[in-house]
Amino acid sequence: MGLRIKEVIKEKGMTVQTLADKMGINRVGLSNHINGNPSVAVLEKIAAALEVPIQELFEKEQKENINGYIEIGNEIFKITSFQDIRNIINRFDSDN
Repeated sequence: MGLRIKEVIKEKGMTVQTLADKMGINRVGLSNHINGNPSVAVLEKIAAALEVPIQELFEKEQKENINGYIEIGNEIFKITSFQDIRNIINRFDSDN
């Protein structure tokens, strides 16, 4: 089972630098954790900083293939995962 930390960082609209800043560590140290074999304690800290359950950092078994686009107003959103759908919902929930 692989990690999807970089994907979650991107989904959250962050960079490795902004996540490192939020965690109070330097970017190089965080990159080493992400690209290496991080301990459970480090994964817990990353998950907390990203405000996601630790399970979100691990690749999930694909139960369904999702591929499509949603048009809302003038914007078109590409959908390739349930997380993409959640992100769109959260974006528009926070706008209201």
